[in-house]
Amino acid sequence: MPELMNFRPVNTACIDPDSFPPVALYVKSGANYVLYKPADRTLTGQDLIRLDKNQVETLYIKSDEMAPVAVFLEETIGAIMAREQLQPQIKGQILAQVAMNYVMDLFTTPDNLTDLERCRNLVRQLMQFITQHRNAFDSLHAVIEHDYYTFVHSVQVAALSMLVHAEIYKLPLYELEDVGIGGILHDVGMIFIPTNILEKPDILTNFEYTMIKRHAQRGYECLRDLGGFSEISLAAVRFHHERYNGDGYPFNLKGDAIPRTAQITAICDVYSALTSNRPYRCAIGKQEALTLMEREGSAIFNPNLLARFKEIVGGSDQEQPAAG
Repeated sequence: MPELMNFRPVNTACIDPDSFPPVALYVKSGANYVLYKPADRTLTGQDLIRLDKNQVETLYIKSDEMAPVAVFLEETIGAIMAREQLQPQIKGQILAQVAMNYVMDLFTTPDNLTDLERCRNLVRQLMQFITQHRNAFDSLHAVIEHDYYTFVHSVQVAALSMLVHAEIYKLPLYELEDVGIGGILHDVGMIFIPTNILEKPDILTNFEYTMIKRHAQRGYECLRDLGGFSEISLAAVRFHHERYNGDGYPFNLKGDAIPRTAQITAICDVYSALTSNRPYRCAIGKQEALTLMEREGSAIFNPNLLARFKEIVGGSDQEQPAAG
């Protein structure tokens, strides 16, 4: 796990001095984290005003002190998202951070997978946000430093997949929830891959790549054995690396033998990867990513779904700054 994972971000708009858990808060200065408030001192309204004047929107908490904060944020996220005075971009950043904490917890403590309702509640908040704000994905996307890629990528894929399913198929809310759960957990099989392989900046060996390719089936088996996950969610996890021309894995499925949800998850997965900074490659812009996917992906993606995806995601003419 990157060293940055020792600290997790929290937007200052989440902090209510009267109820926020008593934890030490840090500010980031370059590559360092500097103590701003010790755990035994109460953060006051004046502190928040001072931070705002200094344009400090994010504080940091040590990962091993994050548990009560994660509970607090998940319990209050509905009220935070209902605040009319908060700009949609801030809401998107807060929601991305809260959902990211959930995914990070899964990677460090896989037993949390048994708490399906926690996942479902976050997916509901994501679903409500993306249906209310046309440029929701840009807000969710812009918050992330590349060190957090593994975790927030899952949040991005969930949001994108729900957006595309809602626009194209007008699914009922309960099915959209299952789509979102599949998106946020699509890479859960990565918890079974050694960390040194996941974080390797160089080209993978054939053996290492074979290990990586196992994550889709391993993730599916894990969720299937836990029980409670729908076939829609399981399909997204198991088949999101299948390719329309049959060149994917784990089963080399071809065409519409690949479940529809998995076809859309695959497109969202690649788009999110292209538009995010990675340890070995810088992000590219939204329009450039869509052009590249259209040019290179005509065989590996369902062409009709890819065309619809481009219409939905490329609707804004304004390019957003890349994450990181």
